[in-house]
Amino acid sequence: MRNKLTFKMNIPETNLYIIIVGIASVFLLFYNIYIGCLFFFSFVYIVIHNWRTTSIRRKEWNNYIQNLSLDIDETTKKAIMNLPIPLCILGFDGRISWYNNKFNDMVDTPDLLGINIDDIVKNLNLRKVLNENKEMYTEINYKDREYTIVYNVIKNDQEKNAKYLMMLYWLDKTEYLNLKKEYEEKQNSIMVIQIDGYDEVLKSTVEDKRPLINVEIEKILSALETTSQGALKRTSKDKFFLVINKKELKKLEADKFSILDRIRQIDYGNNLPITISIGIGIDGDTINENLKFATGALDLALGRGGDQAVVKTKDKFAFYGGKSKAVEKTTKVKSRLIGHALREVILESDHVYIMGHKYPDMDAMGAAVGIYDICKSCNKTANIVLQQVNESIEEFIKKLNKSEYYDDLFIDRDEAIKNCSKNTLVVVVDTHRPNFTECEQLLSESDKIVVIDHHRRGVEFINDTVLLFHETYVSSTCEMVTELVQYMENDVKINKLTAEGLLAGISLDTKNFAFKTGVRTFEAASYLKKVGADTIEVKKLFNSDIKDFITKAEIIQSANIINGNICIAYTTTETDNINIVVAQASDELLNIKDVDASFVLGEKEGKVFVSARSLGNINVHLLMEKLGGGGHRDIAGAQFKDTTLKDAYTKVKDIIEEYLKEED
Repeated sequence: MRNKLTFKMNIPETNLYIIIVGIASVFLLFYNIYIGCLFFFSFVYIVIHNWRTTSIRRKEWNNYIQNLSLDIDETTKKAIMNLPIPLCILGFDGRISWYNNKFNDMVDTPDLLGINIDDIVKNLNLRKVLNENKEMYTEINYKDREYTIVYNVIKNDQEKNAKYLMMLYWLDKTEYLNLKKEYEEKQNSIMVIQIDGYDEVLKSTVEDKRPLINVEIEKILSALETTSQGALKRTSKDKFFLVINKKELKKLEADKFSILDRIRQIDYGNNLPITISIGIGIDGDTINENLKFATGALDLALGRGGDQAVVKTKDKFAFYGGKSKAVEKTTKVKSRLIGHALREVILESDHVYIMGHKYPDMDAMGAAVGIYDICKSCNKTANIVLQQVNESIEEFIKKLNKSEYYDDLFIDRDEAIKNCSKNTLVVVVDTHRPNFTECEQLLSESDKIVVIDHHRRGVEFINDTVLLFHETYVSSTCEMVTELVQYMENDVKINKLTAEGLLAGISLDTKNFAFKTGVRTFEAASYLKKVGADTIEVKKLFNSDIKDFITKAEIIQSANIINGNICIAYTTTETDNINIVVAQASDELLNIKDVDASFVLGEKEGKVFVSARSLGNINVHLLMEKLGGGGHRDIAGAQFKDTTLKDAYTKVKDIIEEYLKEED
């Protein structure tokens, strides 16, 4: 077709040629009639020939265009009919006006014309597609196959009234998704397994039974290796390394890592329970990155008390287990090493700032004052960062301010930030979460951060510390600081009021030595009593006024028992120290017969405080963690912002009911 159309029509040039010949003919007609006639007839011939040629060529061109259009229309129809993907055309009302063979094969229903698309596939929002007037997509499952529907709206303006048609392209991506799933399931995950308190467990076992414990642990882990088609390697006396694929990991997650329960059931006369902690790394770009994920997950599992599995991906953590109490370590070697290192760091620093968490309690403030005495014994200037005094520490702060020993002890946030340098030591006590600290900005201003904490580790954690003392089995941060004071190389002389603050912190977190109390807790308390702590003065720090007693009575009256063993209560009364009142009330509710856990809510200045307590059978830390809080297995809490007391109560009740369903 292209070879037939080799001519090139140029009408302006042809007309110019005719005009020139015409002028020449007229001119010569007057001077030489014969030559003029010759030119004239030539002129007439050229005009007639040009007209005929132009008409013929124009007709040929029109015929070519028409034939080409017909060819294109026919080709288009055949292409659409034989399109390798399903295609249908809908009217404005959603009725099918046309479809191709692939769509008919997909639906497998005769005579689809006029049927509404909603009768075939539900939940296609055609109205939204028309309103958006642009290409949109919908993911659907139809007859066990996965499709992406691509919408294309066509507006026909040839008629007086605009008419809309909608073309739906059905892209079958089932094979792609199956291949993707198979690829993802074959991705390797790395598991690092550690036996919790291995040495302590063996020491609690009769010597001739100790090898049996090792054999039983290896037997259970080898069975896991076989069932998961993985590769297991023992790397040290208390650590194992296991590689399995993602598909098998999903099975373990669905089973909620029941291997933790099987390990816990090992009993060869050991007085301490046998538990393991597992860190799993998955979805990293490289195997090395998965190993880093697994190592970090194991640290997190151990920091949360052990006896649990933590799965870490690039952007999230998943937690399983955590049913056992952390085992108290009998050795104090770590306290001695930390004490020595802390002294060196203090001596190398220009200045020391000490801070606890926001709304500090006696555990945070007692530990902070204990660190202050350590700094003073090293002849280093130290300050405690405190923005606002709350009811729980008010009496203690008054006593500190009256004593000359603690001159210029406190400093506010702005002044601390202003004077902080890279060589300033920042000691964080009773928290490990950056956003929980009294002044988070100090963490970025200084290059020297020390963290001393006993709370179960959360996802948020202060990184890049020069010294980390984090023990979840310890009753309180004050107990940890007391051991640092007690076992530092050079004896540290602490003030009587400091000793009372440390003892008050221990008393607070152990609920007068009833919860999380180990041998080392009593040893620390004994030491504090020895250096001058007065238990009567300690008790006075917790005295409450009559309003608090009335509020606690209101809380107890509102108590509701769930499942016969969980108590939930609240108060609508707002007091300055509502966080203390709800904590005390939750302790009181545990005195009710058959109650294993209690949850109390109170409101103050737009914030709702939740205090949770347990006798040990229920891990309240896991429940509070779901609400953004944390704490310990027996003692935990959470806070809500921009939430009403009623809504917060509903949320707490929901997680309790969810927990009960999981236990069933």
